[in-house]
Amino acid sequence: MSGALRTPPGAHQDTRPLVPGRRRPANRAQPGPIDELVENLGEFVSAAVHPDEVAALLESDGLSDDQIRERYGVTNSFALAEELFERVGRDYPEPQDPPHDPWRIGLLGCLLRGIVFALPGLGYVLAAPLLAGPKGAFGLPAGTVPMLAGALCGWTWNQGLAHRAYTWMGLGDRTAARRALLVGTPAGVLLGSLVALAAAGSAGGGAVAFAAGQSGYLGAATVLLVMGRERTLLAALTPMTAGAIVTVFHPVPDLARVALLLGSLAAVALLGLLEVAPAVRELGEGSWGAGLLALLPYKKLRGGAEPSGRAGEPRAASTGRPAPGKPEAAPARLGGVAGRLRARRSAPRRHAGTLPYALFGLGSGVLVLYAALGDVLTGARTAVAAPAAVALTLSMGPAEWLLFRFRSGSLAGLRSSTSARSFRRATAGAVVRCLAGYLAALLVLGLGTSALWPHAPATADGVRLAGLLLLGVVMWTGLLLQSFGAVTGTAAVVCAAALTQTAALATHTGDAHWVGLIVYGTAAGAQTALVCALLGKVTAHR
Repeated sequence: MSGALRTPPGAHQDTRPLVPGRRRPANRAQPGPIDELVENLGEFVSAAVHPDEVAALLESDGLSDDQIRERYGVTNSFALAEELFERVGRDYPEPQDPPHDPWRIGLLGCLLRGIVFALPGLGYVLAAPLLAGPKGAFGLPAGTVPMLAGALCGWTWNQGLAHRAYTWMGLGDRTAARRALLVGTPAGVLLGSLVALAAAGSAGGGAVAFAAGQSGYLGAATVLLVMGRERTLLAALTPMTAGAIVTVFHPVPDLARVALLLGSLAAVALLGLLEVAPAVRELGEGSWGAGLLALLPYKKLRGGAEPSGRAGEPRAASTGRPAPGKPEAAPARLGGVAGRLRARRSAPRRHAGTLPYALFGLGSGVLVLYAALGDVLTGARTAVAAPAAVALTLSMGPAEWLLFRFRSGSLAGLRSSTSARSFRRATAGAVVRCLAGYLAALLVLGLGTSALWPHAPATADGVRLAGLLLLGVVMWTGLLLQSFGAVTGTAAVVCAAALTQTAALATHTGDAHWVGLIVYGTAAGAQTALVCALLGKVTAHR
């Protein structure tokens, strides 16, 4: 070994404690050689977690087993290391620099994301003439049915698509994330438009066109949010936001409403396309035509070369397949079929883990929809409880920030805890503080939006308010379980709650508010139990 392992941080490379060079005769008045080693090496031995570290330290000083036997009267370096380890107590020094916290994030950025999540709701204000009409089968204006169906489809699809793109970005491959978004976004827009068309019923063409535009916006906004372009998205929504505010104080012609909606949609779609366009050129090695051709399944690039990776699939170098133009050694020895099977096993699954995230998006969307429209769907002659949906949407910004705060607190607890019990106490305290902070923010937002919203139902009603807060617990614990990697559990709970509330509303079982309160409370309790089961597991906090 080239240098002493016991050189302290910041010390000069030549700084070494003196190792006695010869064995002294036993003298009760003077310390022995091992005592001198304890005195000289005590700082380094006390920081060791195993005698093998001390043995490596001794060997790095050039002490051979013969020298150790002659000077210290023990068999070898390991025996001397065990002797030193037993004589010196443990004293682990704290690091001088503050530890790095990867979960530290600014509050302003999270609040901005919450605003960006909620601003598209102003588009419904501008599109009110398109969505108006006679009541349909669900007690809603006929134009809102395709809009809601397309929104649920978009939430489901884009939740799974965002997870897939974030997975690629976590692997350090932004190009693959762009390819996944480039292929998945048009497919999601088409699917959402078809679902809206199928649910149109007696709705007019304007409502179906608005639902199709809504699907396009959801897809393009997902691209910008995944790639971290919140400010760009906010700027693109400015014309629509300004127009919606003007309609509150002054009538706006229908043509101007449509122009504002189309302008914001075109801006968001263009920005999203520019964000993923570099993936096409890179995939085609500088050629737009070759890049577009490579996005098609089972197609080859110009000249017969295989593409570097289809959308959503790993490249050849990451899947165990040979790069283009290189011989395929291992599969040739195993045979064609065996080689393909081995390459398939070595490649990550294309849709691994995506479906639970999509189902969570569907279930949570249905629950939020019922929180806003539960009264109307049951036939009650009341206004739509839109403030509840707005408050939940705006609260996603503080929810994200508090989730990061919890992860930061759990990391600090992991550093400071000396036992599994103390770590569980630290994480439990962090989750209680963060959840209480989120519920306080949701309460303020709920009361504030209800006070400002014209003709809004009384949110201060105890049952309504309790239902809103319990739904907030479901949403935040669902996000926490996703960060733990337990997305399957939270998706099952949320989807079961959505199905239960759907069945209750379809059969007109009980009061809508009490049914929602019971469903939200049960789901919140189930997810809280899942969180408590995972709090003490260190591997869940990775």
